[in-house]
Amino acid sequence: MRRYLDELGRELDLEPTPGLTGRAQRWRIAPAEVQRRVAVRRTQAYALLATRTLFAPMRGSALYEEIDLAAQHLVGIARRPGRGPNAGVADARLEDRFVYLPFAPKDYSARTEALDDLYQAVADLRPLTCQYPRPTDGHHERLVLHPYALVLYKDAVYCVAHDVGRGQVRAFALDHVHDTSCATAERFKLPADFRVETYWQGQFGISAPLPPIDVVIDFEAEVADHLRTRTVHPSQRVEPLRGGGLRLSLRLGELTEVATWVLGFGAMAKVVSPPELAARVRDVLRLACARYEDVAPAGAAAAAKKQTTRQQRPRRQAK
Repeated sequence: MRRYLDELGRELDLEPTPGLTGRAQRWRIAPAEVQRRVAVRRTQAYALLATRTLFAPMRGSALYEEIDLAAQHLVGIARRPGRGPNAGVADARLEDRFVYLPFAPKDYSARTEALDDLYQAVADLRPLTCQYPRPTDGHHERLVLHPYALVLYKDAVYCVAHDVGRGQVRAFALDHVHDTSCATAERFKLPADFRVETYWQGQFGISAPLPPIDVVIDFEAEVADHLRTRTVHPSQRVEPLRGGGLRLSLRLGELTEVATWVLGFGAMAKVVSPPELAARVRDVLRLACARYEDVAPAGAAAAAKKQTTRQQRPRRQAK
């Protein structure tokens, strides 16, 4: 019995229950431990397993090993056929066919120590010291951070943290965090009003809260359905335009990523306001067009090729 209790104690918190003589004669699972054991149904296991690939860039870190261990437990649950007429098939391997596929995931195999330190600091509210590039000149400087949140955004890892030296909260990319050290004997207090959503601009990046800018963009009918079915920002409003197009209105704190996003639509999008965003998109397009000034138009190239073919035919016949 003692051996059994020792084995059980490795997985669960046990507490003694005194008997009539005052000696510990019975043991029970601690009430708090009972709440930690969550029953998961087969469908729920498959849904959680579908997100495994989200964490693949973290492979090699202790954080990833913990996540992978939990995933292996879920695989065992998912592969059980269950009972009854709707129990499912034991060897269906749905965990390999119901998946999330990252768009362009980062590779953090060389950043695993920084990732683990960052996660530990966020989880236990511990200060983190690190080297990070200065915004002004790119030279690395030593920072003391209070990491508030760890964010997976566009398949990359970011941290929203309070920069103690500057007295401001901003986003830090894991790619640029170096020489990390997590405090072991000190903790910080998480502000009661902190909300990570405040630093999230939907499709348009992570940044510190800034005064909102009204953005209006018109899109052609060819991409209207694409935009109607997506929420690119919580503030968005969509209005139909004549000819099947639509007008998208947003309130953003920063314009850098929205400019890149608009450029991805090419001639299918036009910035209506603000003027500085329209000018930024126009200038980038002009620079891009300048790179192709020596390239003949597609129609002219085709005509030149056709003319060359015609000129070569008589020579072939003469030979």
